Amino acid sequence: MKKTTVLFAGLALFLSACTQTNSNTQTSSTSQRIPIGVALAQTSNVALLGQEGIQGAKIAEKYFNDKGGVDGTPIKLIIQDTGGDETGAINAFQVLINQNKVVGIVGPTLSQQAFSSDPIAERAKVPVIAASNTAKGIPEIGDYVARVSAPVSVVAPNSIEAALKLNSNIKKVAVFYAQNDAFNKSETEIFQKTLKDKGLDIVTVQKFLTTDTDFQAQATNAINLKPDLIVISGLAADGGNLVRQLRELGYKGIIIGGNGFNTSNIFSVCKASCNGVLVAQAYSPLHSNAINQAFRAAYLQQYKKEPPQFSAQAFAAVQVFVEALRAVDKKSDIAKMPLEKLRSELNKELLTRKYDTPLGEIAFTPVGDVIQKNFYVAQLQVDANGNNGKFASVKK
Repeated sequence: MKKTTVLFAGLALFLSACTQTNSNTQTSSTSQRIPIGVALAQTSNVALLGQEGIQGAKIAEKYFNDKGGVDGTPIKLIIQDTGGDETGAINAFQVLINQNKVVGIVGPTLSQQAFSSDPIAERAKVPVIAASNTAKGIPEIGDYVARVSAPVSVVAPNSIEAALKLNSNIKKVAVFYAQNDAFNKSETEIFQKTLKDKGLDIVTVQKFLTTDTDFQAQATNAINLKPDLIVISGLAADGGNLVRQLRELGYKGIIIGGNGFNTSNIFSVCKASCNGVLVAQAYSPLHSNAINQAFRAAYLQQYKKEPPQFSAQAFAAVQVFVEALRAVDKKSDIAKMPLEKLRSELNKELLTRKYDTPLGEIAFTPVGDVIQKNFYVAQLQVDANGNNGKFASVKK
């Protein structure tokens, strides 16, 4: 039976259709909706990633509401800007939990932020689903923390395999990584271990900051050692600028970008210099299941380009919450459930199910890490003037 008008046990559990008071906060009106928090970066250099996550989450909101929401009750995304640092993520989580009374949170954008903000949700017993946190140790933060973003240890080695297929003569490798970011430090450890396991010679390890814009010194030092391959763990803004400067200084070999390159916003940073960069991925727009076809069509219609990985992962995170909420509601009417109990029951349910998402079929380990079957490697293809780019699949 559809629940179109219900009282929610005296709690401000299901917020109204929300109206924005500014770009970052939302307040309630009158009609009842189920609030799901989205804590992603809309400002700072991290916004290149966070904005794509918000796009995917909003497409999921419309998609599942068009299909009846949760037994007739629509969901409503409550979006808070985390910015690019830990303080922003902490503040966003606190507002979502204590003021917006959300049932769960999608976010934050960076693993670096998650290690500070996720413990707040853990203490409040609010389920968190990370849509872009891939560093080691994220699900282990607590019982209420899970992720749909595959760990870097699973994804990153695929790009090295692809590089060796393109050039079997690779011997010397230069490694770059952002030393102030937890994800990039975790990712470079995996990259370096994989390189050593393949018997390749790491001739230099160059460090930088995600806020850096000038990489001339590090790039020159690396190029002087004549590497056959360069591997970069950075975000879109810093990593893209590093690629551009490497090419401008004359490096012509293969470049691998880490997960921070998995955004179409990378093309506006390094333009034609991006051409040929390899990136391992946990999503392909060409995945053939029905929900990905629907997601891809909606994204193409709205944004006139193929959906990127971060958008697909955010869609999947919202999907997990919606399908788990439906399962909880079938067992016990969530309209009559206190908020604290609903959060607890939702957290238990979401870890026990399988989900057919744009990423393919996923499930969770008991600790909350994603179980995923499908992974890919893409090569960035950019036209000569640098205005248009795409992620072209590389055959395994």
